[in-house]
Amino acid sequence: MSSAQKTAAAALAAPTVRTPRARTTTAYLRYGAGKVGGAAVSLLAVLVTGFFLFRLIPGDPVRTMTGGRPVSAEQLAAYRKEFGLDLPLWQQFTDYCGKALTGDLGTSYQFRAPVIDKITEALPNTLVLTGTAFVLYTGLGIFLGTRAAWRNGRVGDRLNTGLALTLYSVPSFWLGLLLIIVFSVGIGPVPGLFPTGGMESGGEEGLAYVLDVAHHLILPVVTLVAVEYGQTLLVTRSALLDEMGSDYLTTARAKGLRDDLVRRRHAVPNALLPTVTLVFVNLGRTVAGVILVETVFSWPGLGGLFYQALSVPDLPLVQGLFLFFAATVIIMNTLADLVYPLLDPRVGR
Repeated sequence: MSSAQKTAAAALAAPTVRTPRARTTTAYLRYGAGKVGGAAVSLLAVLVTGFFLFRLIPGDPVRTMTGGRPVSAEQLAAYRKEFGLDLPLWQQFTDYCGKALTGDLGTSYQFRAPVIDKITEALPNTLVLTGTAFVLYTGLGIFLGTRAAWRNGRVGDRLNTGLALTLYSVPSFWLGLLLIIVFSVGIGPVPGLFPTGGMESGGEEGLAYVLDVAHHLILPVVTLVAVEYGQTLLVTRSALLDEMGSDYLTTARAKGLRDDLVRRRHAVPNALLPTVTLVFVNLGRTVAGVILVETVFSWPGLGGLFYQALSVPDLPLVQGLFLFFAATVIIMNTLADLVYPLLDPRVGR
């Protein structure tokens, strides 16, 4: 064997050396696959739970759809056959799961329309409400949280923290009703300034329509912001307090940097890592948790649709909305898990 052949054989026999970057990528892919697999299992569990859970609701959806009108037994049987309610429970379950996995969530009993169409129709209205509230309470929570931590123990910190804890513990529906009584109906010297509910007054177009929607949007957004900003404030404050004793901040101050520069350039970016995770979680939770606020303010979104479907009960629509809300939370949690190792490489190793 020639020397060239010996060199080639030795190269082939030598173990492959993996670079640190390749090891990191492999570890991240393994970590991501585990998180995505866990999310898939959670969605499957939600699919199964949703089917059986809402069948415990008392009442006959077929009789509810008749609106109390006298209906013969033959007509009731025809309704049940139309919606598949005459089938055994196990067959209803297998049909539901098979269709749901292909994106078919069934047909609404009361609207006689595909559930996915009703969700698509109401989703933009919910996104207008939750999106506006999400941006406001996230920005407010981060801003007040950083200021409270940097002034730890002072009067402003105690007031901010106390108010955040108080509002965070207040039920959103109760606060919404209180705002309607004070600012919509009017009480004492305070006149009714805002609509009691709905998304629009009707008959408006162009800029007037946008201003009308914004007018209806104020009270539900204030309700969501007041209840939700406290969590972001507290997490940001706690993370920043943990960072403030770090050596690199002492070094930055020793170099002559002003306190506001030390806070903005060094402390806050590192302290925002837990807040970034919370932002993703809150985004999913806000969409799923807006049911009470939309119901109180008669906002024509997914929350109001869920309440309307639950009162029938419209089983396909209730199950579809429940699956959508749960999927939103699960997907946002999974995205938070996937993003966090990119911000902090120590996670997922």
